[in-house]
Amino acid sequence: MSSNKIVIIYGARQVGKTTLANQIITKLDLKTLKINADERKYNDVLSSCDLAKLKSLVAGYELLFIDEAQRIENIGVNLKILADNLKDLKIIVTGSSSFDLANKIKEPLTGRTWTYNLYPLSFLELSESYNQFELKELLDNFLIFGAYPEIFTSENMKDKKKLLEEITQSYLYKDILELDSIKKSDKLYKLLKLLAWQIGQEVSLTELSNSLDLSYKVVEKYIELLEKSFVIYRLSAFSKNLRKEVSKKNKIYFYDLGIRNALIDNLKPISDRNDLGQLFENFLISERLKKLSYK
Repeated sequence: MSSNKIVIIYGARQVGKTTLANQIITKLDLKTLKINADERKYNDVLSSCDLAKLKSLVAGYELLFIDEAQRIENIGVNLKILADNLKDLKIIVTGSSSFDLANKIKEPLTGRTWTYNLYPLSFLELSESYNQFELKELLDNFLIFGAYPEIFTSENMKDKKKLLEEITQSYLYKDILELDSIKKSDKLYKLLKLLAWQIGQEVSLTELSNSLDLSYKVVEKYIELLEKSFVIYRLSAFSKNLRKEVSKKNKIYFYDLGIRNALIDNLKPISDRNDLGQLFENFLISERLKKLSYK
């Protein structure tokens, strides 16, 4: 961190943002103040827009690390105050809800940040530790249980299923429901389930809105929030005619196949499945997305 730009790491909960940040902090070997915004212990100061209070908080520290910063009100303005007035202070921030954190920091921090996305484990990363034969052996595991680090490193199938269930039920919607005040959580879950069945297919928002008894705009909003909180992502059609490309339907994929399979309650082995084509398509698209982002 030779510059004084704020480093922001986005990613879903449980993908390893805190672990990565701590590894960076260890290598930097600077006196560090670590703040977990989930605990809300420092929120009053970090949302105060009061330079004196902010200076008091970080006094004596060379590096400030804020984990899950989307929970702090006015985080962007306060980070700007710190960056503009304490030039020697290094700052690392993580956030699991890009839609909320981006809205809070985009304008205040224009030109003051380096921003990175962190995804579930990729074959690109694993190729540094495993050879091609070993990666091929891991493929079935990726297609069924996905690539969340804790799930990937767990050797017990029962533990993998339990962890997937916990992530799907406890973490998947947490930020969306809390930060965007969505009251129809059952509709959100049903939407995700419908999307899970449709990976690899063109998705009609009109059909989804009819199935869920929701307006087209609400379905569109839910999909946008799910995308910006790193659950799903849209892939638009390609056409040499740009007008046709805009009018074509999107396909929707999951960042993690384990989440997708847990949503439809199907963690059966590859030999017992009839959706292998869909799984493999989602896997290839996701791996390409990760590679393009990291490279």
